[in-house]
Amino acid sequence: MKRADLPALSIFATVARYGSFRGAARAEGISVSAISHAVRGLEESLGFRLLDRTTRSVAPTEAGRRLLEGLAPALASIADAVEVAGETGHQLTGTIRLSVPRSAAELVLLPLVIAFTRRHPGAAVDMLIEDGLTDIVAGGFDAGIRFGESLEQDMIAVPVGSRQRAAVVGSPAYFKTRSIPTTPRDLADHVGICRRFAGGALYDWEFEKNGTGMAIAMKGPITLNDDRLIVEAALAGAGLAYAFEGQVLESIASGALVRILEDWCEPFSGFFLYYPSRKLMRPVMRVFIDGIRSSPR
Repeated sequence: MKRADLPALSIFATVARYGSFRGAARAEGISVSAISHAVRGLEESLGFRLLDRTTRSVAPTEAGRRLLEGLAPALASIADAVEVAGETGHQLTGTIRLSVPRSAAELVLLPLVIAFTRRHPGAAVDMLIEDGLTDIVAGGFDAGIRFGESLEQDMIAVPVGSRQRAAVVGSPAYFKTRSIPTTPRDLADHVGICRRFAGGALYDWEFEKNGTGMAIAMKGPITLNDDRLIVEAALAGAGLAYAFEGQVLESIASGALVRILEDWCEPFSGFFLYYPSRKLMRPVMRVFIDGIRSSPR
């Protein structure tokens, strides 16, 4: 590879991130033709194609994906080094990119992000809401939010917010013709609003009481992949919902939802901010992590 290819590598990574030459041009502040010329020149220099191009989309080839996997951490390290070198002790600046599931954003993260950006007007936080597991390094993210059991071993994890708790709820109308379950096994006679993960698998409702755990595969005519819609379906009487406690407390208090099996829903470890270990960390990211560490649990 030629030394002159280094700027083109960054441009290629930007095209892959935005999925289009036009989006990359806006991000880089140069023309679409300049973006196309840089990528074409890089492909000719390397001797293999990096992007599949159609009239509607641009996506990395297999070779392009392999290159991105190694390129992303290198580019991140360069950006970190530049920002650390330019730190002057004045206003904190820079953008933090986060991959976050909707439940974590709503329950714990958004208030922390708002407080952080108010304290540091020159900083910005770009949150991509996605429930599927994401390779944050390959995706160009600074960090992600997930449950502890979902994290890879090579990631540094910091607890975010307090422990979480599940709640099983149904509307008063739903229970007019059905008995109240007293154990999770009683759910076999009930209708569940099922949840499908981004990977396609259905979620088995998890319960624990006095050290005894069990998972129940619920059945029902409605399957959704969005927490808000699951709760809305329960409010409409479509079936029972398994949700985070924080998502339904107001509806329980107002009587719009009835909570069941509360003694089988013990608190569990909540969300974690996770990020790859780096020798150099951008000041804006370091301050953000410090704020997460010091936030109330």
